[in-house]
Amino acid sequence: MDTSDFVIGQRWVSHSDTGLGLGIVTEVSGRRVTLGFPAADEERTYAIDSAPLARVVFQIGEEIETFEGDRLTVRAVEDLGGVLLYHADDGRDDLKQISEVRLSSVVSFSAPQQRLFAGQFDRNGAFRLRVAAMQHLDRLRASPAQGLIGARTQHLPHQIHIAHEVASRYAPRVLLADEVGLGKTIEAGLVIHYQLQTERARRVLIVVPDSLVHQWLVEMLRRFNLRFSIVDQSHYNDDYESGGDEPEPQENPFEAQQLVLCSLDFLTRNRHAQQDMLAASWDLAVVDEAHHLAWSPESASPEYQVVERLADISRGLLLLTATPEQVGVASHFARLRLLDPARFHSLEAFQDQEQDYERVNQVVRRLLANPQTPDAADQDVLKAWLGDDLANLMKAEQPVTAIVDALLDRHGTGRVLFRNTRAAIQGFPQRQPEPVPLPCPDIYPEASGLAGLAPEQGVADELWLAEDPRVAWLEKTLTGLKREKVVVICAHAETAMALEYHLQLRAGIRSAAFHEHLSLIERDRAAAYFAENEQGAQALICSEIGSEGRNFQFAHHLVLFDLPANPDLLEQRIGRLDRIGQTETIHIHLPYLQGTAQEIQYRWFQDGLNAFAESCSVGVAVQETLMEAWQAAIIGSNGADLQALVDATRAEADRLRTLLHNGRDALIELNSCRREQAEALIAQIEQEESSAQVRDFMMEACDILGVDVEDHSEHADILRPSEQRHTGHIADLPEDGLTVTWDRRQALEREDMAFMSWEHPLVTGVLESVTSTDLGKAALASLSVKGLPPGTLLLEGLFKVHCPSPDALQLSRYLPLSPLRLLVDVRGRDLSAALPHDRLNDLCSNIRRRTAQAVVPKIRAEVETMVDHIERLAGKQLEPLREAALVRVRTFLQPEIQRLQALRQSNPAIRDEEIDFFRDQLAMSEEALARASLELEGIRVIVTS
Repeated sequence: MDTSDFVIGQRWVSHSDTGLGLGIVTEVSGRRVTLGFPAADEERTYAIDSAPLARVVFQIGEEIETFEGDRLTVRAVEDLGGVLLYHADDGRDDLKQISEVRLSSVVSFSAPQQRLFAGQFDRNGAFRLRVAAMQHLDRLRASPAQGLIGARTQHLPHQIHIAHEVASRYAPRVLLADEVGLGKTIEAGLVIHYQLQTERARRVLIVVPDSLVHQWLVEMLRRFNLRFSIVDQSHYNDDYESGGDEPEPQENPFEAQQLVLCSLDFLTRNRHAQQDMLAASWDLAVVDEAHHLAWSPESASPEYQVVERLADISRGLLLLTATPEQVGVASHFARLRLLDPARFHSLEAFQDQEQDYERVNQVVRRLLANPQTPDAADQDVLKAWLGDDLANLMKAEQPVTAIVDALLDRHGTGRVLFRNTRAAIQGFPQRQPEPVPLPCPDIYPEASGLAGLAPEQGVADELWLAEDPRVAWLEKTLTGLKREKVVVICAHAETAMALEYHLQLRAGIRSAAFHEHLSLIERDRAAAYFAENEQGAQALICSEIGSEGRNFQFAHHLVLFDLPANPDLLEQRIGRLDRIGQTETIHIHLPYLQGTAQEIQYRWFQDGLNAFAESCSVGVAVQETLMEAWQAAIIGSNGADLQALVDATRAEADRLRTLLHNGRDALIELNSCRREQAEALIAQIEQEESSAQVRDFMMEACDILGVDVEDHSEHADILRPSEQRHTGHIADLPEDGLTVTWDRRQALEREDMAFMSWEHPLVTGVLESVTSTDLGKAALASLSVKGLPPGTLLLEGLFKVHCPSPDALQLSRYLPLSPLRLLVDVRGRDLSAALPHDRLNDLCSNIRRRTAQAVVPKIRAEVETMVDHIERLAGKQLEPLREAALVRVRTFLQPEIQRLQALRQSNPAIRDEEIDFFRDQLAMSEEALARASLELEGIRVIVTS
């Protein structure tokens, strides 16, 4: 540089320290120049020959800001003795003369060419990373697998189908009613994850029983990388007692976080918490164990009333329950009315409609069993449902498939109810009951009635632990199974506490207790201790809460220290081990005291309901029908009464099972697991996961962003932030590093490793930060290739279709986000096809920064010319892109609107809001696409050598 390059009053920027802002030349002396940086309140002196500075010159059409805060658009530039005078307007055709001395010292160069000329360019790799990030985002946002890629779960067709079907709806309001062990929590987690990933939901509330709060917290984080915040009594007055007037907290804790988890018990007893919860807005609410919500036409429980108020203010609602709807119509209706009270307004009307569905159900079962054209009688039934559409459906290439699909859309509860059964899904282990009759000790003289099911209650711990033969049997059994994990469940916390204390301290058996008197954190620690393979507990001694919601399928032995009165509780106990994915036979150990209520209950469960060997969905209905006989037997009537009860139970259970089988809703079961569609989705998910693209992308990102990568093992690495890291781009990486795996199978086996996928927060954070910041927007590279003389300039430009619109429109599905890439020379020749991006990457190399800083000012005029060329070429491609996107939007949305309008005539379960949602989506999409433009997102200047 010559001294004449610098003039007092000029504005320059330091490309070695951009945080200084816009500097002003204050002194030029000999071979040194001094600049003041008002934004940083600093002054720097540089050697003119090596100053890391770039002259700031705004071009016509660019925006400038004065130190008074005025923003103006440059219309002309005048050079007055080396200091620039800008003629600019504020949008009101009033030109103002602004000396560069008056420019704001806080400056941000966003246009790629601005960054290049200001010396704020990056290395070649940053440009490559920017292109790759834009291409990956475009592909992922257009993929049907979006939202389902990142979960640490097995790919089970029924779960994937439900997640995709439910989560792709606007504000889904559905009942997830899969039988015990089929994974309703995972289904709900997949729906939440999908809705958050696709921006269909931002605020989510999960409401669960108190005993499941921490389990949900851990599951959402471990499986889906979703960090929920618990709101509980600690956010309110600690001295609050039920019925008191507790003061409201200063801020609403339900509004402090986007993802909130709390217990229903807490909401029911704390009035202010309930008010705060209702005052917050929710895109999606999830309520677990919904079968506990008691309701009748005459009254509703406090818990039901809380959920009913929540249902009123939440756009989407998921209710989770395993209770079959077929044996409790009123209870089933109570949950459906939470989802859509306008649709399900009358229990009587609902019962009448259910009977009408039965006729159609029989026709569907016949069609599925024998897929031929329906006979005349069945056609009459179908015409009543399908009307004139039946004739067109009969002409389809596969008429039965078309008819069943149409019936699914018109089915009364088909859109709001998803229920998979064990019989339909299959893949469950065998259950092997192993009864152990034991003599009743003298310490239990009255072991009849409900109290006789747990006779140790009321007897001193020291006495029953010493005398009850179940204790000695349990010690011997655990010793014999010392290499096996064993879950022991008993009805009362006091029994569990005494038993665990005895096993631990008297018998020397590693065990852990799990009961309601422990805090939630203590329960989680107990469960984690039990799950450890090497040094963990052999036995987990649970009270009844151990049979709610927990998953212990890694264990294969279950000891029922006593038997519950309720058949559903028995199924829940066994369901902790008997789950899909269980790999071995479940041994159900049944120690019972002879001649007591325990033996009667064992006989009733075993001989009457066969509830140990097979899942029993009719137990409660049978018990309600035979309640008097069951109560008489349990109190201790003679053997003839017991045998009569067993015979009556077997007959009633067979009758109900036959009714359930014949009345199984084939439409709902088909809609709950459409295997072909689910397997196609799974194939797309696994294609994304099996590809090395995510690892390749992250390895390059780590290299560019300053993250050290250390090999851990096959498919696994350790990522550690280095001292040179770009903290803004790797925000979720812990300071002490993170062990990651790129393989789903390994992730399922090693929960200590983070499962890296395109939807892991670390990866999505890098993708979003690279594309939304200035990283890689401008780069300089050298190229040596035959046919191009040294000193030839090429410009590679990247354009993105910019279409301002709400995220919920998801226009990226129709309008490509991937960069429109062009390559030109100074004469404007399009060389894009001759030198593709990947080929250019192989040929290009970095230029030393000091050399690059000297080159940029000399080629500024040529670069500006080439930018004009690529903008002209790109402009010609905007309209075809816009028209193609408009066609795709209309092709997708218009048929959906027409279909829903037609179905609304026959299926009131289709809400007006759903139709209005798609109408609004179409109108807003058309309006947004009309405003679409192409924006220059990055440039790479290439100098041949």
